[in-house]
Amino acid sequence: MRMLPENMAIGIFLSLQNALGILGNSLILCHYVFLVFTRKNLMPKDLIIRHLAFANFFLIISKGIPQTISEFGLEYFLDDMGCKLVMYIYRVSRGVSLHTMGLLSCFQALTISPSNTRWGNLRYSATKHMSPSCLLSWLLHLLLNAVTPARVAAPSYHKNGTNTGDYGYCSWFHSGTMATILYMAVLCMSDGLCLALMAYSSVTMVNILYRHRRQVKYIQTAQPSPRVSPVARATQAILILVCTFVSCYFVSSIFLVFMTYSNGPRRRAINMATIIEICFPTLCPFILISNNNSATRLFLPTSRRR
Repeated sequence: MRMLPENMAIGIFLSLQNALGILGNSLILCHYVFLVFTRKNLMPKDLIIRHLAFANFFLIISKGIPQTISEFGLEYFLDDMGCKLVMYIYRVSRGVSLHTMGLLSCFQALTISPSNTRWGNLRYSATKHMSPSCLLSWLLHLLLNAVTPARVAAPSYHKNGTNTGDYGYCSWFHSGTMATILYMAVLCMSDGLCLALMAYSSVTMVNILYRHRRQVKYIQTAQPSPRVSPVARATQAILILVCTFVSCYFVSSIFLVFMTYSNGPRRRAINMATIIEICFPTLCPFILISNNNSATRLFLPTSRRR
């Protein structure tokens, strides 16, 4: 493929995006590895963030980097087996990232809820089952996406296919069979459930923060400019993450639907969908790290020894 100036610009932008995302998620993962080797205790929220960083890292590796290489003119650099493996890792990491964000938002809603509420009563049981929930998320998406390799091939294997979507480095087969429709319905239900949980928990957190702010107004005489508590700052950062994730998810989904059903050129839609989809795993670690020192201690592991 002859490389156009547009492809060069998109390739450079994706390269910077990938580099920042890999750097940020690697910093979080290395920090956890260091504290595990120094025998520090990890809080349940730390476990969720560790799984989220893993999913984001693999999402960038399997989606951002192949698309970047394709934009620089090297389209058929993967054979059939490599294409199946890359797309399988991408689908699994994308699903785990979605489910982990749902877990993180729900757990934060439990954390800040008063003990006498319905959310507060679930706090202890949620803490105890957090590790199995994270592992179950990986297992679930490994199984749900087991059919992905059968629907993917290198572009050189299907150059003249009429029901294929060309990503530049892989081809995706479209099928209208009943089994495919049911499979897509299961994936949509799984994603929809996580998005609904994120929306409900976010509304709950906003409501709790609003009520807390109203109560603080009555005790400002002793401290005219009260500082925002670390828990409130952590909650606000998670709300920013949820809003960023949902926005990127819906916008990239619109481009993917356009790419699937459009008869015109699809390359620009694929590029835009990739750029928007990689935005969340790129921004996520920096939102967590840069959320000032007090809130960072909530996100990063505590310093208590076992």
